[in-house]
Amino acid sequence: MASTFVLIHGAFQGSWIWQPTVAVLRAAGHRVYAPTLDGCAERKVSLRAGITLSTVAEELAGMLFYEDLNDVVLAGTSSGGMMVQKLASMVPERINRLVFIDALVPQPGQSALDIPQRSPDAPPFEFTEFTRGPSREALDKGLFAELSGAQKTSALQRATAHPLGLSDHQNGELDAFWEMNWNASVVYCRNSPNPPQAHQRATAERLNSRWLEMDAGHYPMLTHPNETAAMLLA
Repeated sequence: MASTFVLIHGAFQGSWIWQPTVAVLRAAGHRVYAPTLDGCAERKVSLRAGITLSTVAEELAGMLFYEDLNDVVLAGTSSGGMMVQKLASMVPERINRLVFIDALVPQPGQSALDIPQRSPDAPPFEFTEFTRGPSREALDKGLFAELSGAQKTSALQRATAHPLGLSDHQNGELDAFWEMNWNASVVYCRNSPNPPQAHQRATAERLNSRWLEMDAGHYPMLTHPNETAAMLLA
C-alpha cells in the first residue's frame, strides 16, 4: 500500500540531502515530498529577519493543505526534528506517523543548542546577520567527514549556513507537541556522535515510541538510502 511521506532536512542542508532516499521510495510507488526550508539551500536568497520554526511550520502546513496531504508519515533528521515537532502539533489531524532519524527533539525547558556534544577544540561556527554555520573546512573534516568521493564533493558544494531562527526554538514554542500522543519511531545511527544516544533514548522513552538502529553515520539518507527507506516504512 502506498504511503505519503514528508521529509524534513536538518541544518546546513536542503531537499538535496534526501534525494537518494526519495528515489527509492518513489520507485516503490510512494508519494514523497522533501521541501527545502525557508532560507536554506536554493532558498537562501530569501534569508531575512523573522524566519522561525513557527513561520516555516506555517508554510509547510500550507503545503499539506494545498497538496491535500493526509495520513502523512512526517520524518525529520538532525535539527529537522524540531520542525517535525512544530508542524505535527499544528496539523495533528493530517499526521499518521512520525519518524525521527538521528534527530534533535528538545523537551520542555531544553535548548537544542545544548544537546549536541562538541569537542573543546572544535572550530566555532561562523555567524552572519541571519545565519550560523561551520566553515567549508570544518564541514570537510567534521560533519561531512563520513562522506567520500563525489558524494562528499556534492555535499560540500550544496551546504549552506542555517537561519538563526531555525537553529533553536523560542520558549514554549514546542510545548504543545509534548501534550499530544504520537505514533512515532526514533532511528538511532550507531556511527553518529550527535545527537547523543542518551538524548535519542530520552525522546523514545518520552514518546513511548519504537526504537530502531542503523549502522550508519549522521547522513543515512545519503549513504544508506535503501536502509533509510526501510526505516521510514517500518
